[in-house]
Amino acid sequence: MKLVKLLANLGYGSRREVQGMIRSGVVTDDEGTRLGEKDVPPHERIRVRGEPLDPPFPLVILLHKPDGYTCSTEDPGATVYELLPERFPRRNPALHTVGRLDKDTTGLLLLTDDGKLSHRIVHPKSGCLKTYHAVLDRPLTGDEGALFGSGELVLRGESKPLLPAGFEALGEREALVTLHEGRYHQVRRMFAAAGNHVVSLRRISIGGLALPNDLPEGSWRGATAQELDLLFHQTDT
Repeated sequence: MKLVKLLANLGYGSRREVQGMIRSGVVTDDEGTRLGEKDVPPHERIRVRGEPLDPPFPLVILLHKPDGYTCSTEDPGATVYELLPERFPRRNPALHTVGRLDKDTTGLLLLTDDGKLSHRIVHPKSGCLKTYHAVLDRPLTGDEGALFGSGELVLRGESKPLLPAGFEALGEREALVTLHEGRYHQVRRMFAAAGNHVVSLRRISIGGLALPNDLPEGSWRGATAQELDLLFHQTDT
């Protein structure tokens, strides 16, 4: 791929803007030699203002989503894309969230430019389960596990029953819920159906990939090959 198209696809600017960057000398190889528009060095050797080039397609990002950020640019307020480098949303193929987390839900969120991977992760038949830690307003009754795992729970306003969900009580007002699917406000609506209210909700894992301990809230990093392998290695709960 030609250098101009490569940098434009990675979101560094329009083709005209990238051409200007190359002419100004800010695009070099790893030894500091200025690159021209017709140069095609290996991706890992290219530098922009001395910094290594962003990863090529496919890119997968782990983001520790904080409270108050939406996953859609169509929703009002701050979006998760504001937590990333400004050029990332301009990538081609486009970077998008893998499913969504509600504005007031925190935890592990994946973003990628790989549509096939995204579809596989969110599809209920993939076996890629999503686990949430819920803090509740009222004490658990002890019936939640049977209700959530029955495969017969129908949420208000819907007609199709939920797939059986995993449930583990952690204390009087805390629990883990593991889902095969991702309906609108699903965990909150499940507890509402059980006569309770979710005070705070955090996604702690997707498949076998847990929210990394070294990823502070509001921060992100690229996923490793080992982490991607974990996505589809989780047994049902």
